[in-house]
Amino acid sequence: MCAAPAKPLVLVVDDERFMRQVLRDALEEGGYFVMEAENGADALNILRNSLPDIVLLDVVMPGMDGFSVCAKLREIPHARHLPVLMVTSLEDKKTIDQAYAVGATDYIAKPINGTHLCHHVRYLLRAARLFEEVRSKEESLAHAQRIARLGNWEWLVENDAWSGSEEAARIFGVPSGASAQSLSLVLEKVHPEDRALLRAAISRVLETRQPLQIDYRLSPSGSADRYVHSQIEDDPGVNGRGRRLLGTIQDITDRRNNEENERRLKYLASYDPLTDLPNRQMFHERLEQAIDFAADKGELVGLLFADLDKFKDINSSLGTEAGDQALKDLARRLEKCIRHSDTVARIGGNLFAIILRHIGAPAHGGLVAQRIAENLAVPFVLAGGEAFLDFSIGISIYPNDANSVEDLVKSAEIALHYAKKQGQGGYFFFSEEMNSQARERLSMKTELRRALERNEFILHYQPKFDSLTTRMTGMEALVRWEHPVRGLVPPLSFIPLAEEMGWIVPLGEKVLRMACLQHRSWHEAGFAPPRIAVNLSALQFRQSNLIEEVERILEETGVGAPWIELEITESAIMEDTENAAKTLRRLKDMGIRIALDDFGTGYSSLSYLKRFPVDSLKIDYSFTHNILRNPEDTAIVRAIIAIARSLNLTVIAEGVETEEQRAFLIDHGCDELQGYLAGMPKPPADLVRFLERCSAPATSSSENPGRAAL
Repeated sequence: MCAAPAKPLVLVVDDERFMRQVLRDALEEGGYFVMEAENGADALNILRNSLPDIVLLDVVMPGMDGFSVCAKLREIPHARHLPVLMVTSLEDKKTIDQAYAVGATDYIAKPINGTHLCHHVRYLLRAARLFEEVRSKEESLAHAQRIARLGNWEWLVENDAWSGSEEAARIFGVPSGASAQSLSLVLEKVHPEDRALLRAAISRVLETRQPLQIDYRLSPSGSADRYVHSQIEDDPGVNGRGRRLLGTIQDITDRRNNEENERRLKYLASYDPLTDLPNRQMFHERLEQAIDFAADKGELVGLLFADLDKFKDINSSLGTEAGDQALKDLARRLEKCIRHSDTVARIGGNLFAIILRHIGAPAHGGLVAQRIAENLAVPFVLAGGEAFLDFSIGISIYPNDANSVEDLVKSAEIALHYAKKQGQGGYFFFSEEMNSQARERLSMKTELRRALERNEFILHYQPKFDSLTTRMTGMEALVRWEHPVRGLVPPLSFIPLAEEMGWIVPLGEKVLRMACLQHRSWHEAGFAPPRIAVNLSALQFRQSNLIEEVERILEETGVGAPWIELEITESAIMEDTENAAKTLRRLKDMGIRIALDDFGTGYSSLSYLKRFPVDSLKIDYSFTHNILRNPEDTAIVRAIIAIARSLNLTVIAEGVETEEQRAFLIDHGCDELQGYLAGMPKPPADLVRFLERCSAPATSSSENPGRAAL
């Protein structure tokens, strides 16, 4: 059994009890529930706490008349749309207009006819329900439009009157619910650069009567630009209604930003953001396509790997912004050196790759390399000044050098390695001999790592002698690799590889520890061994924990700092002169002597030498070797000795092999000599005779300064 529909509730407001009773009787007979209020204040209190379906409100009441009650009633949020039937004995126009002005829904005149009253109330309730349904649908539509950020609008062409939904007004940034506005005022909200575009679209719809879609920007005051999408169509007007344009507007800013982000992500997946060149992934895809096509057509493909030489000098001298600009300009120059069918890609920080398709001969790769070199001969104009760039280029050819992407890339990398070894600005074609050497190099890397783990390194020591007395003044520790198969491997065969792989740091620490332990061993055997010099690599010198590591090794081996000399090259300390000076000062404060190795091959400046706490300068072998044959080398050696004299530094000449060289160096004031003439590098056991002949046995620890721990 279905429940009967609830009876409507009517609030009757009248100051006369008799009138309230008359209205109650008529309404209850018509099927309504009735509530009563004898004045306006009571009525408002009831309405604030409950909501009847309709209010019958007497106009003439003491204190607060019906007009005032109706006006205040409309201020209560939930009663804003409540039907109000004014009951009045006054039917003049002024009273009726005032009733509607304060928000009355309708009015009924006294005396009251009960039947007429019930029908009137029933009609008002039905109209209220329909109004509420419409209002609810409008609210739902407005809510849906807010969610979709979609509004609708119309423009009355003849009257130039634009009006829009709540969401359309919000998107355009015009007052919601305001009276119709001129289209020109609305268009002022459009971005200045897009305003003419939208005007043209509206004109086109008016001319062609065809619907149109358009995207444009809005520039709301005080906030960022918004992107919107509009659909516009023509309504010619019927039944006396004038012509109008109907349109929708949708805020697509977030969608457009998401699409832009997706495009950006796709771009970044394939292109280098700095130079706009294809990145490594895109490079591999295009190289694979080029090889597949060449395989079908029987063509050649050239691959160039180009690495910038000493690019970090630009960043350090002119700044990273200048470096970035140089890379951008370089990318444009490289693009001018190739054809449209070719590809230039940035596949690393300073590494570029060039794919040459449809080439007739391998020599075409060399022609492109030469073209690049000619292009780079013009300086780059940067914010901090001009700069020159040079490439080292390795070239491999498909199918001559390899049949796959991986092998062709490997071949170009090998050729690039040899190009860089030959000096900046050159190019090399891959050869099978290079491949064999590369395999040997890879094998050497693996074996070198194992050698560090297995302690396969030993030290030989080369004596240094006073140039006048021939007394042994010290010795230099030189590392050798005692390979289980290859035998004794000289340092030139593995030191560069260790530096490249970063293994020179643990190797350098091993060498320092071995030298300290050997010094201790000689001392414990009853000798007074001289100071031992140990080479410090540039990478090791830059380690933040260098001082702590040296202190730890000296403490653990029990060797005093005065018995150790560290040899550091010019280039190592010139990379960061400020920090280098601090590090050298801390080493000197420990009691360690500092020798500047390979002096004369780098900056060799008197001004910077004064900043560094060094004890001695070592003249490089390359100058000593030609000292009697090359006037330039003779002049350089004289200058080095003069610089040392002016700063009260000891001068040591490396690579002394003949008596004539020795005599020249003595004549010009060289303090110490080192080389095959005086003594070749030897294992510790072979140095015993030097220790016996050139130094007296130690009798106590006091004769060996700095060795209190012994």
